[in-house]
This record gives sequence, C-alpha cells and structure tokens, in this order.
Amino acid sequence: MNKQKMKLAGFFAGVGGIELAFEQTGSFQAIYANEFDKYAQKTFQLNHPDTFLDKRDIRTIQAEEISSNEIDVIVGGFPCQAFSLAGRRLGFEDTRGTLFFEIARAAKQIQPRFLFLENVKGLLSHDKGETFRTILTTLDELGYDVEWQVLNSKDFQVPQNRERIFLIGHSRRFRSRFLFPLRRESSSTGLERLGNINPSGKGMNGEIYLTSGLAPTLTRGKGEGTKIAIPV
Repeated sequence: MNKQKMKLAGFFAGVGGIELAFEQTGSFQAIYANEFDKYAQKTFQLNHPDTFLDKRDIRTIQAEEISSNEIDVIVGGFPCQAFSLAGRRLGFEDTRGTLFFEIARAAKQIQPRFLFLENVKGLLSHDKGETFRTILTTLDELGYDVEWQVLNSKDFQVPQNRERIFLIGHSRRFRSRFLFPLRRESSSTGLERLGNINPSGKGMNGEIYLTSGLAPTLTRGKGEGTKIAIPV
C-alpha cells in the first residue's frame, strides 16, 4: 500500500531546490509554489512541471487561494540579503528583510503542521540577536515550537563550504518529534587546497583550490570569488 504523501507549499521558491530535496525523499509532494523572479520561474517549472507555480507578488496572495486545508508543510528560504555578512545587514529596515512576515502570515492563515525555513548564518547575530529573537517570538505566537541548527554543506558530501541556518517549526496542535541536532555524514569535501595568495598566507579571499572535486559558489559584489588553479 502506498503511503500518502504530505502536501508541500514553497515560498520564495527560486529554482525549486528545497522543494526538489523534499520530493526526492518520496514522502512529500510540492503542490504549490510562489516565485516572483521571471528567470527563476523558468527553471522552477523545468524542475517541477507538475507543481502549480504562482508568479504573483507574495504580498498579494491570500491563503484561500492556496488550498490551505491540504498543506502539511510550508518551506521557504526568505530573502537573506538583509542579514548576510556580505551585505549592509539592514535586517527588517530592508524591505527584503520584512518578507519573513509574509511567511508568518501564510503560516497563520494556512496552519500547516510543519515549517521549514532557511537563511544565512548571519541571521543569528544580526542586531545582536534581536532579529532572530523576533522571528522566534513571532512563530511562537503563531503556535509553533521551533528548533534550529547551523549546518555546513561540506559536512554532507557537497564540495562547498556553505553555512546556513535551518529552522523547523512544529505546530503545537500535533505531537512534536524534533530532528536537530543533525548528525554530520562526513567532513570530507573533495576539495584540495593548493595555497593562499594573500601576503599573510591567510584569509578566505586568498584561498586557491585545485579543480578536482570543486563545485564553486560564485560571489557577486563584495569579495573576490573562488580561485582555482588550472593545470597547464
């Protein structure tokens, strides 16, 4: 007998990476997603041809338009630029930072069993922790017990050094079964470090890696990006 899949709604869906990861477990079905960027929309639809993609501004969407009685899980990586160490870190003073409250509004209206949210590590320290406290307080007032952990992709067989905070909200209407702390699979990343070109021999911007096993994350704006050595 086939186990019934939990219904999932994604906000700030981007190209659908979080939704794809959930679906690949075999226990979830993404039935709704919202993404405003027209370029990300095209890739999302390639990754999720059977998911309804709502292309409107999230601030204009009402819960009754999302079949709220069917949604078990809300997932979302709400915009991180307002909290990132690479940005100006304006937080809720930045309009992108206030978009977290759109996920909170959706959670209040839809009342899913779980929330799964992702953001940059800098969210923890922004405004001396006040921003993160506001997020936890908001979710608590909506009836969710929240657990969180900072995870690095390099510890899970991904050749990137990429730290992110993950939050899971458990509705108090159901019995909670907490997940964190999550065990690391491996600290091996497949990256081979060649050296550092900074005068001090230290610093992330000066690190040079060999191309074998590398899947670089490109940076824009602040920082110089990943440096690789190509054999000649």
